[in-house]
Amino acid sequence: MCFLLYAGTMKPIPRIEFDENAPNLNVVSLNEHDAAIRTHFSQPEVQYIGSTSCCGCDFPHLMMQNGEWPFFRDPRRDAERDASDRHNMEALVGLLLATREKLVELYGIWDGNFAKTPRAREDVSLESLLDPDFHFKEGGFYTVSLEG
Repeated sequence: MCFLLYAGTMKPIPRIEFDENAPNLNVVSLNEHDAAIRTHFSQPEVQYIGSTSCCGCDFPHLMMQNGEWPFFRDPRRDAERDASDRHNMEALVGLLLATREKLVELYGIWDGNFAKTPRAREDVSLESLLDPDFHFKEGGFYTVSLEG
């Protein structure tokens, strides 16, 4: 099962196809499979944002366990994984900045959980997305301020 990230904006984010020869972010319109996700957003445009893995699995994320999202830095974690997380989050921040919106809504979920109510809601700054300890929470809904 894959982690998926959706973005709500006032205007559509330009679509970007996934290129497996040069993996990077991709932006895709909703389809019949994931259309139910739209109900959680206040912004009129909702689109899927994929990472370098095509799905959202290469965005750093946490799974809920016993009602919490435990985070610990694994000392065995490799530099390649850290570099991938950093690349994906820097690309996401660049994509969000390019929207020129005042705020963007982000919702990270597991594939198929489109109708589930968010488990957490947080207001975050754009800069906080670049913190190495930032991880999207499974079922987390984020309002990202792009100003200031």
